[in-house]
Amino acid sequence: MAGGGGGGGGGVSPLGPAPPMWYHRDLSRAAAEELLARAGRDGSFLVRDSESVNGAYALCVLFQKHVHTYRILPDDEGFLAVQTSQGVQPKRFKTLPELVSLYLQPSQGLVTTLLYPVDREETAVSDDRDYSDGEDEKPPLPPRSASTSTPPGPDTPTDSRVELTPTDTKAAVTPAANGLSTISHEYLKGSYALDLEAVKQGACSLPHLNKTLVASCKRLNGEVDKVLSGLEILSKVFDQQSAFMVSKMIQQSVNQGGDQELENLVTKLAILKDLLSSIEKKALKALQDMSLSSPCSPPPLSMRHSKAIPVQAFEVKLDVYLAELTKIGKSQKYTLSVDVEGGRLVVMKKVKDSQEDWTTFTHDKIRQLIKSQRVQNKLGIVFEKEKDKSQRKDFIFASAKKREAFCQLLQLMKNKHSNQDEPDMISIFIGTWNMGSVPSPKSVASWVLCRGLGKTLDEMTVTIPHDLYVFGTQENSVCEREWTELDYKPIAVQTLWNIKIAVLVKPEHENRISHVGMSSVKTGIANTLGNKGAVGVSFMFNGTSFGFVNCHLTSGNEKIARRNQNYLDILRLLSLGDKQLSSFDISLRFTHLFWLGDLNYRLDMDIQEILNYINRKEFEPLLKVDQLNLEREKNKVFLRFAEEEISFPPTYRYERGSRDTYVWQKQKATGMRTNVPSWCDRILWKSYPETHIVCNSYGCTDDIVTSDHSPVFATFEVGVTSQFVSKKGLPKSSEQAYIEFESIEAIVKTASRTKFFIEFYSTCLEEFKKSYENDTQSSDNVNFLRVGWSNKQLTTLKPLLSEIEYLQDQHLLLTVKSLDGYESYGECVLALKSMIGSTAQQFHTYLSHRGEETGNIRGSMRVRVPSERMGTRERLYEWISVDKDETGGPKGKSTMVSRVGHEYVKSVHSALLILLYIIYSKMQKAECFIKIYGDPSISKNSYNNPAYYILEGVPNQSAAALSPELLPSPTSANPQAAKAPPPSAGARTKPPCVASGPPHPRTVGSTLNRPPPDFPPPPLPKGALEMVAEAPFPKPRPLYPDLAEVRIPAAGPGAPLGLGEGFRRGGGGGGDDQSCSVLQMAKTLSESEFPGQPPRAPSAPPPLRGQPMGLGLDACRTFPPRNPITESIAEDMPEEALWGSSSSSLSVGESSVGEWLQRLGLERYEQGLLHNGWDDLEFLSDITEEDLEEAGVLDPTHKQILLESLRQQQQQQQQK
Repeated sequence: MAGGGGGGGGGVSPLGPAPPMWYHRDLSRAAAEELLARAGRDGSFLVRDSESVNGAYALCVLFQKHVHTYRILPDDEGFLAVQTSQGVQPKRFKTLPELVSLYLQPSQGLVTTLLYPVDREETAVSDDRDYSDGEDEKPPLPPRSASTSTPPGPDTPTDSRVELTPTDTKAAVTPAANGLSTISHEYLKGSYALDLEAVKQGACSLPHLNKTLVASCKRLNGEVDKVLSGLEILSKVFDQQSAFMVSKMIQQSVNQGGDQELENLVTKLAILKDLLSSIEKKALKALQDMSLSSPCSPPPLSMRHSKAIPVQAFEVKLDVYLAELTKIGKSQKYTLSVDVEGGRLVVMKKVKDSQEDWTTFTHDKIRQLIKSQRVQNKLGIVFEKEKDKSQRKDFIFASAKKREAFCQLLQLMKNKHSNQDEPDMISIFIGTWNMGSVPSPKSVASWVLCRGLGKTLDEMTVTIPHDLYVFGTQENSVCEREWTELDYKPIAVQTLWNIKIAVLVKPEHENRISHVGMSSVKTGIANTLGNKGAVGVSFMFNGTSFGFVNCHLTSGNEKIARRNQNYLDILRLLSLGDKQLSSFDISLRFTHLFWLGDLNYRLDMDIQEILNYINRKEFEPLLKVDQLNLEREKNKVFLRFAEEEISFPPTYRYERGSRDTYVWQKQKATGMRTNVPSWCDRILWKSYPETHIVCNSYGCTDDIVTSDHSPVFATFEVGVTSQFVSKKGLPKSSEQAYIEFESIEAIVKTASRTKFFIEFYSTCLEEFKKSYENDTQSSDNVNFLRVGWSNKQLTTLKPLLSEIEYLQDQHLLLTVKSLDGYESYGECVLALKSMIGSTAQQFHTYLSHRGEETGNIRGSMRVRVPSERMGTRERLYEWISVDKDETGGPKGKSTMVSRVGHEYVKSVHSALLILLYIIYSKMQKAECFIKIYGDPSISKNSYNNPAYYILEGVPNQSAAALSPELLPSPTSANPQAAKAPPPSAGARTKPPCVASGPPHPRTVGSTLNRPPPDFPPPPLPKGALEMVAEAPFPKPRPLYPDLAEVRIPAAGPGAPLGLGEGFRRGGGGGGDDQSCSVLQMAKTLSESEFPGQPPRAPSAPPPLRGQPMGLGLDACRTFPPRNPITESIAEDMPEEALWGSSSSSLSVGESSVGEWLQRLGLERYEQGLLHNGWDDLEFLSDITEEDLEEAGVLDPTHKQILLESLRQQQQQQQQK
């Protein structure tokens, strides 16, 4: 245990003879604050292990509703002392009880005297044996040695069965010792003489001594019987010779007695000694023999040897507009043939019955693929034609799966013929399978090739080998090296009992793998047995970090809390990744973390209803009662993880040998056990913001029937970064990039009132950096603290390299730590990509610690890159974009809406919002008041509700500008107000949206990774939805815009960053208190802007086009993905107008648009700007990023140069 290590003064345990009840071994800081708050009296205290220093402790004291923390540190001699100010001589103690006893006396330097110890919450003894749910009976785990013992848990040391205070220990031990002493004294005083007399008469035994020994060993006899009973099944399986003796001894102990009792005890001890010393070796030999007798099945031949990819042909139709349908006689049927090996795409069209017209495009002439989001089987292809012109054609595929296969093949072709030395993107296969303790079948091809049910790959691409293969198995007791027969290089194989993970990589990538790490965590009985737990592997692929966790969690329909705790233990204890990131759990240590395994979460529904839904293939009602989904919505587990939509039937519990029947009842020794069909086997992931990851398949096999679980598979397309080498060498002082912070502000869930500092970690920094302590601090609620840092308190960070191509792939990890205990109160990750620029950008995200959300953090920062280091290139995954806002207009016509139209839409939009806001403010302000102020059973997640920040007094600048009667007021609360409809349990991955399109867990059109929304908002009134649907918007817009689309006014000079705009949206998380979330969404809508609208403030970032819909706080802006080339300029525009190069000139003052662009070196954009009506420099002052994109300015750097030039021009005019 962390705090129970070596002792002070001569090897004495620092906890004393037994751990005191006020000592909580592995209690988290947040849980300690909750216990003290529940105690509620000044002077309440407890001691827990320190989260920041191994072997140290934290003394937590409650005083005036605030928690004060003191660190207790061991010195070199093992003595303990409370950390004191510099120059103050600390008082040293041998044990914790001695230290605490001093501070129980008044005036010892603490904020208050220690008065009321807060004891551990002892849990009732329960049957913790976790039998497998498999069809075959598995060997039970050994029972505990004493029926009255308390199972060691997170708060109890594993080396102590019954926990007592020092006084109780003495009282309890003395009677037992006196009892044995009395028996011995009685023999020596009386029976001894009788035995002596018998020996004088020639007796060969001592009956009275035998009786005394039997009485003394009575408890030992019972304990040995229990141990032998527990090991009986293991001995029958692995050691038949010992098994006979064990069974015989168990039978004899039923009717034993007299002189043979002591002899039987000695025999049993001898058998137990031999069995324990030999069982592991014999079990190992037996499993090795089984492994040789049932060799692992080789993977399919097509996977063992990489073959040339054959030419694949796709039958498509040309998508034409209404104006072009008059061209009679032209066939619209095409064949697209992809030659991956040759690097060619052939577009073939039938002209007449026997004639064909075809055009060949080499890989470098295919400029962009544009996926339609509205029509899932539609794809736009931008070709480079003669004379540097580009042309876009839209094709309709037979299905969405065919479209994805075509895109995959073209990406493969691009990658294969790229002149880049290192890949931008790799493909990963992940499989999980509970094997049910039986050998695998001869072929597992369907698993490896992703064939079966759910979201599967197209047959054209299914045989293309992936770059990485990850196999996770549970209850795998028969084969040590399964799946490693692939012609791939094993990176790592990690095993914990029957839980195994194997990671394999293509031989060509072997040298790109580094920093391989492996770890395991036991979560079985008392966290000491490995029948349940997790194994993990981590490594670097060039510059991208990966983590993979395979787990097997506690089984049983009702054991949700134990599964949740299993997850949190694994998250905290699995030792993977960079050791310098010890302040962060593994969910923040990797660019991409994948979590797979038998999670064992079940369905909370009647068995007959479940079977009926499965028979009808209606999975959505079942997913709404899936325990994992419900726990994720409550933020109990897998915070901000993502999971692809499930479209396959439950993978457990099938009848072995078939996939037609679920076996949901089993007779156990404890009675009939019900195991409802469930999605126990899952694959989830969590990635850094603004990274590229796409799940291409997620399903299960339907032909592997040896286990009661079906194997589950998923494949991913993941962007990776190279080990960047600067072509210009290390930056000079004039070419140094800087990461500068203007201000940071955080709301932290804590009752402490200490000072805080921030630590910054990144691979782009030479070492971690620290800020100074916060210079502002306030609180309107005892359980929350708002802290702020001005730019004077925040250090400027210097990246190792200054190239923009390097920096846009980097991330910054932040942890908010306290000055009193140096413990983390929350961590987060920020992407540098969207922070690059000459003006500060705002960020806003959530804080988490130990898998739980602990608050929010926001601020203003910029990454300054010198103009000499601005060159960048297009990544392969940026080559495919998603067209979210298709207008369906004919080619050659501008789709730009007039400014009059914008104003009209804006006015209609505002009117609807006001009406919506009034309706919901009247309906819910009383409900908000009751939930936030009056409900004693309020959820601990309530601070995630945006309404909290209105009602708890946090400043809300925009709210103050509204009429008071529109805001929820505590003084006008109406307890009888009608409750808002509860959020839908099924809306896990995205909230309801006006725009049509299938649900999808990813929200940035397969380009930028964004975790799912924090929580689904309550449904709107039917009337409000109808009004929004009927509004004359030129384009469908999501009802709840993403935070990235909301303009956040910049704080004034010298003023601290306000919380109203960002924090009122809450930290998310699906807590119970969401009644006011629609209020805030309506207000957010009222502050959002439409494309083409002039910005409110020069410093406000322009609205980003094509942003995802969602409520997540992971980033307030996202780097705009490559947007589709609009058809209005795609037909005959010169090529350089679409694919420009960089320029750093910012001169202003020209008399025409052409001269202005020429001075900037961006004259290629003149035709696009003039075509869209931007023909006057004065008129250009209103231009936005979206307007620039519509004019063909797609390069983010060029957009920044143009906007910065216009801003400087405005400033010069104002000065004149």
